[in-house]
Amino acid sequence: MSELESNPPSTDRGDDIRWAIDMVDTAAMLLDVHGRILHANPSAWMLAARLHQDAGPEFLLGLVTERDWTEARAKGRWSGEVTIDDTILGVRLYTGMQGSAARSLLTVGEAGAGAGEDADARQMQRDQLERTYQRLIGTQEQLLQSEKMASIGQLAAGVAHEINNPIGYVHSNLGTLQDYVGALLALVECYESVLHSSDPVARRHEVQAKRDRLDIDFISGDLPKLLEESREGIERVTKIVQDLKDFSRSSSSEPMRPADLIKGLESTINIVWNELKYKVHLEKHYGRMPLVECHVSEINQVLMTLLINAGQAIENRGSIVITTGVESGEAWISIADTGSGIAPDVLPRIFEPFFTTKPIGRGTGLGLAVAYNIIAKHHGRIEVSSTLGTGSVFRVVLPVKQPASAEGSTSEVAPPA
Repeated sequence: MSELESNPPSTDRGDDIRWAIDMVDTAAMLLDVHGRILHANPSAWMLAARLHQDAGPEFLLGLVTERDWTEARAKGRWSGEVTIDDTILGVRLYTGMQGSAARSLLTVGEAGAGAGEDADARQMQRDQLERTYQRLIGTQEQLLQSEKMASIGQLAAGVAHEINNPIGYVHSNLGTLQDYVGALLALVECYESVLHSSDPVARRHEVQAKRDRLDIDFISGDLPKLLEESREGIERVTKIVQDLKDFSRSSSSEPMRPADLIKGLESTINIVWNELKYKVHLEKHYGRMPLVECHVSEINQVLMTLLINAGQAIENRGSIVITTGVESGEAWISIADTGSGIAPDVLPRIFEPFFTTKPIGRGTGLGLAVAYNIIAKHHGRIEVSSTLGTGSVFRVVLPVKQPASAEGSTSEVAPPA
């Protein structure tokens, strides 16, 4: 367990989760995947100090035994009561929280000072703790969605370019097609005039002259190409718009369903391609991949984060190699880049919320934290290896089928070393 400062830590700017916790009267703490305290609200500091002289929030965390942790990890939550110096405390532990700021929430509240105050007071305390939990879950879901839309916003100019480009040549093709249609109609009029004349054979040369002047042979060869190119352009725009719709919707309230991850990967590449195409040589090595039980839009969000990061790690020219496969009931997607790599002292921190090595304005520090928690919620893992100056490899591993007991809970997955 990591040591906290002697004074309550200040709320990080922009961290809605910590702000929400600080606003409640109940003692509440955010915990990381190892059960270490990330943040404790002022109520937690005051309650701990009152129960035990000079104690901090670690004292409250000590009220949860390893047996309680095991139950919370299995079921997603645990609740119980402890008595300290005739003070009855209601303790609740929630694990598998969605979002990027924490994996667990611990709340502690007084249920009364004696037997005479027990029933109603304890029920009110339970209700308050439950409301606190639901508010925090809602705030984390908003943060998850905000990070998704921030990623789309970051790519907005590129996506606009990817849409404008095909629209531009479709517009140009329509102008050319208009000229071709005018030429063909003029030729039809010439045919009609000759056919209705008294001697069509004698005027046959007029038709040939009209064909030569309008260059009908060239039009006949070019017209199918223009139509095919225009159709492909419209399909390209339709695909991008559909991909954006898939990314913008929230799917966490829906049950996980079998999904084609390769199709989702192609959709994601379509979204981020403008960020990559000018400096990245993209290689795809897709192996056999079964349908994977997941929230596919959330997995796409993870893949988008990893692809954007890989592209940003490449300064001038480089390669990104995407490989997929399945083994031992797990599907995996590997994204390897030849970028700048990650320093050994930085690597253990890359999944921490708000930690970023990017310049101000280029990153929120939430992308990998959100990605990590999405994959953890899916009972998967993200494996990372990196060499400074050479490049990095991120490998997303997911179970093909979610565990039967996983409904509503998330298993503990430690960040890669």
